[in-house]
Amino acid sequence: MKIYTKKGDTGTTGLIGGTRVLKSSLRIESYGTVDELNSYIGVVRDHLTTQTYIDQLIEVQDRLFTIGSSLASDPEKSNMKIPDLLEKDIELLEKWMDEMDQELPEMRFFILPGGHPAVSFCHVARCVSRRAERIIVDLAQHEFVAPLVGAYMNRLSDYLFVLGRKIAHDLNAPEQPWKPRL
Repeated sequence: MKIYTKKGDTGTTGLIGGTRVLKSSLRIESYGTVDELNSYIGVVRDHLTTQTYIDQLIEVQDRLFTIGSSLASDPEKSNMKIPDLLEKDIELLEKWMDEMDQELPEMRFFILPGGHPAVSFCHVARCVSRRAERIIVDLAQHEFVAPLVGAYMNRLSDYLFVLGRKIAHDLNAPEQPWKPRL
């Protein structure tokens, strides 16, 4: 099977279910941004040595493929069975955050992203997660989006923030406070 089909040469692509849409459509933008996020999470994972965080990120990447499949499906025409996103997937992110938070100092200020490449990439992934969430919220105003998708994306950006802080803490990398010029 060849990777190229030439069907997209005119600016359209196919959804699961066969519907052809413009590559600039909000649905394509939503799952394309989720795919971008998944790639950044791979970069974060490649900078880590703690197996617990690596395993968590592999789980997150799997859920992002689930979300991408959901977003890539024509809600009216697709009969294909795709994996389900479950409430327990969101609860797992919360559990991981609670565990990491127990070992972190209380936040008393906004922090500037940075301190170590893994931390910086966590912040990039967090920002891409927020962008994906915004696009998904917009899409949901016009077309069906499974309700848990937005909740998962919201919690995921929080998880990536806490993970960035935890990695910085584990590496003794400094958290640079934002000191607003007044």
